[in-house]
Amino acid sequence: MFDTTQIPDIRTSPLPDEMRALLAQHPREGWEANPAFARSTRDWMAAHGLFRDLAYLLRTGAERYLDGSFDDEAYAPRLSAYGDRLVRALHGHHRFEDLSFFPELSTADPRFDRGLEMLEADHVALDAVLERMTRTGNRALKLLQLDPAQAREEVALVRDEAGRVETFLDRHLSDEEDLVVPILLEYRLRG
Repeated sequence: MFDTTQIPDIRTSPLPDEMRALLAQHPREGWEANPAFARSTRDWMAAHGLFRDLAYLLRTGAERYLDGSFDDEAYAPRLSAYGDRLVRALHGHHRFEDLSFFPELSTADPRFDRGLEMLEADHVALDAVLERMTRTGNRALKLLQLDPAQAREEVALVRDEAGRVETFLDRHLSDEEDLVVPILLEYRLRG
């Protein structure tokens, strides 16, 4: 269980230059055209897109509730469905990365190991942020049923937590892609 009274430190600095060495050889603009850019890599990146979209939907759904565009009945199922899907999908995705995908990359290129330490620290911080968002979302759902007048304050917290997740994911997933995809392309992995 995480201490949800504290927001974990979230790295805001970009990847160090040494971790971006292969990115210079395999820039993002050329990934799609590279013959080693496998379908599994596209699918992995599509999952990242889904996470970004779900975090956006959670934040904007809360905003729409707060500005009166959604009523209790329209907002509650969205919060429940998008929040549950985001948290479950991220945990499953990280489990796959930690148990299967990242060890393969580490074997292929030892330079990945330092980046892996940063990514794993991000995963730990993200788990704490997701736990906090889940608790806030669950409280909001209960208040929407029991006392809608008090729900607005909690939904404002949901908006803030979802925005924090959205910002975190934007930086983390971009860094992860910039570190991982060049290794996949360089060593023609997963093709």
